[in-house]
Amino acid sequence: MAVTQGKTVQESRTEMTELVLPGDSNQLGNILGGRVMHWIDLAAAITAARHAGHVAVTASMDSLEFLHPIRVGEVVRLVAQINWVGRTSMEVGVDVYGENLNTGERRKTSTAFLTFVALNEAGKPVEVPPLILQTPEEEARFHEAEIRRQERLKRRRQI
Repeated sequence: MAVTQGKTVQESRTEMTELVLPGDSNQLGNILGGRVMHWIDLAAAITAARHAGHVAVTASMDSLEFLHPIRVGEVVRLVAQINWVGRTSMEVGVDVYGENLNTGERRKTSTAFLTFVALNEAGKPVEVPPLILQTPEEEARFHEAEIRRQERLKRRRQI
């Protein structure tokens, strides 16, 4: 059955908020990179599943850079949204922000791009709804994601 009804970016957008606890940190009191990656993957998976209307599994994560540390006691805010949609796959962008609750300072700490594939109950890829772009920013993210996709496919062929 072909998918025809599209969805907007806002329909699947996900925001998560987490508090950094001592068990989430390294010896310096900064959040573990693996914990941030876990939260990124969760936020992106929720977004992809919302868009697809099916379970979506992680196929890849593009480079992830940690721009600023996030300390124990600070809040982490993750914002995930669909950037690009193909036939069965989607790119989800996740921005990560740290917030110091005492000072109110907020800063972007990471950005990641993940590719997800939607699966049916039998574990087979299934078509996803097209993405309805409503703003120039969404159109720009879509085109930038197309370029990243071509680069991913190129790397995959080289492997």
